Formats: sequence, structure tokens, C-alpha cells
Amino acid sequence: MMGRASSAWGAGRWTARLAALVLSWVGLGAAWAQVAAPAGPPAADIEAWIQRLHEATRARAYSGTFVVTRGSDMMTARVVHVCDGRQQIERIEVLDGPARVTWRRDDEVLILRPDKQWGVRDRRELLRAFPGPLARAGFEVAQHYRAVLRGSERQAGWDAWVVDFRPRDQWRYAYRIWSEKSTGLLLKLQILGADDAVLEQMAFTELQLDIPVRLEALARQMEATRGYRIERPSLRKTALEAEGWRLNAEVPGFRPVTCWARDDAAARHPLHCVFSDGLASLSLFFAPADAGAGSGRSANGATHVLAQRVGGYAVTALGEVPPQTLERFLAAVERTR
Repeated sequence: MMGRASSAWGAGRWTARLAALVLSWVGLGAAWAQVAAPAGPPAADIEAWIQRLHEATRARAYSGTFVVTRGSDMMTARVVHVCDGRQQIERIEVLDGPARVTWRRDDEVLILRPDKQWGVRDRRELLRAFPGPLARAGFEVAQHYRAVLRGSERQAGWDAWVVDFRPRDQWRYAYRIWSEKSTGLLLKLQILGADDAVLEQMAFTELQLDIPVRLEALARQMEATRGYRIERPSLRKTALEAEGWRLNAEVPGFRPVTCWARDDAAARHPLHCVFSDGLASLSLFFAPADAGAGSGRSANGATHVLAQRVGGYAVTALGEVPPQTLERFLAAVERTR
């Protein structure tokens, strides 16, 4: 058992975690579908697929119903996305459980709880990091994945190419994507484990392209928060080494992407650092250990959580990666001061 370490990632966090996953996946799709598809499938190399996915919907508006399945859990969301080629705005309304509406305008995020008249406004650099490639230097995706075209299928009423991104080692999962043929829009994604078992699935069940919604109208809706108590977390951009930590060994392909510190005393996890290989990503959370914090692990679908004490701190690793990847990260964590 993980004690308090596991309670932080228990059932009460599923809605928030899944809403963030929906947001990041749809945000990636928003960056994916403008260029007309060629007569045949794109080139077989993974760079060509990544380029196609990156260039997809910079000038498209769409809406649809989006379903995420993880283990025995399932959540449905309603998505509206508008992009004018320069700015993107999305509204994601979770349709199961407590009412929750998540807005994203580029890297600005607003999460609203209408039942509580409460919200939080934040900035997220990694909204388009999963499951698609990051627009950053230093990632060599082709060294760690290869693309395999499987054919074509219909998904949510649209014709799509089906392609696998197969890992070249044991540190990452495989991905299977359904990319709409004429636009490149991501219609469905599966994270695959051993023997291609589906660990998680994210898919549109209904989709309308080129809906008549203007970006300005959606922006006004996003700012209509009168009556809400809006919180703004105090975040400070930093680096692992600047906070007195380091990794004494690398996990092949994974690079640091961003690191944020919260200096307020109420912060449960004052330091949060994210690593990615260009497709998969994982987080390290650092917090002072108290009497109840221990070590342990849990899993749900492709998401694994591993926690342990390091130098008087509770360090938690979380990500949609195999458990041995988190184990290798935590084994490399050292306190330097």
C-alpha cells in the first residue's frame, strides 16, 4: 500500500487527471489537420507521420464527443475547438461525474467547477506533448520508435489511416493512431502494452468539421467567469539542479522539458518536473516527507505511479510509460544539497 502517496492519485483524482488527458490529447489534435492528404498514405517513416500530424488543423473548427477509457474507468467529454492559424481555443466539458469545464487558449488553462462556482487559471507548457511529438530540439523520435502502416478504417464516420508507432526498446509503450485521411485529424488513439493489449483508448465517437464558431465568440465565453472564485497558482519556472536534485543516469530518449516550483506553504507537491521522449511523457513530483508518506506503487490502464523516499523527501513518478521506466528514473534521483 502507498498510504498518503497513493491517496494523492486515487479515485478522487481520476476526473481531474482524465480531464487533463482529454485536454492534452484534443489540444494536440488541434495542432494536427490543415494540410490536404496525399492521394496515398504518407511516407512510412515516423518523421513523415509526425510532420503530417503537426500540420493538421491550424485553420479548422470542429466539435465532437470524445471518450477516454482507462482500465475499468470511462469518461465522456464534449469538445469544441477553434483555431485561426495563430491562436487556438478549446472548450472541453466532461459529461460524467461532477460538472467540470476546461478551457485552453494556447498554453493558458482555465478549469471551472460550476457546482462550486470555483475555478483555477494556470499555464501548461505540455498541452500538446502527449501523445504527439514536442516542437522542441533534442528529441530523436526515430531512434526510439518506428512507424508501421496497418491500413485504413472508418472511425466516427470518417475514413482514417491506421498506423502504429512501435517502440524500439522496453522503456516506452506502442501507440496506434487513426488519422483522418483528408485532414490528418487524430480520430482515435490506443496505448498498447504487451501482446498489443489495449491499455488506454481515446476516440471521437462523433465529430463535425468546420463548424460555424468564431474564435472571438469562444474567447468571450471563456472570460465569462463572473460569480466564480478564480485561483491562480503561484508558479516559478526552475530546473531540477537549481532545486538541489539531479539524475545520476539517463533513461534512453527521455529529456527534461519543463520544471515548476510552487513556493506557497500549502502546495502539496512544491516541485514538478516533466520529461519526454517526444511521444511519451512522465512527471516527477517532489515534496517533504511527513510521518505518513511512504513508498509504493499503483496503476490504472497505461498510467503507473511509483513513490519512494529520497533524502528526506517523498518523490513520486507518474506517467503513461511502463513501470520499469519509472523505476529507472527513481533509481537515478539524488539529493545534492
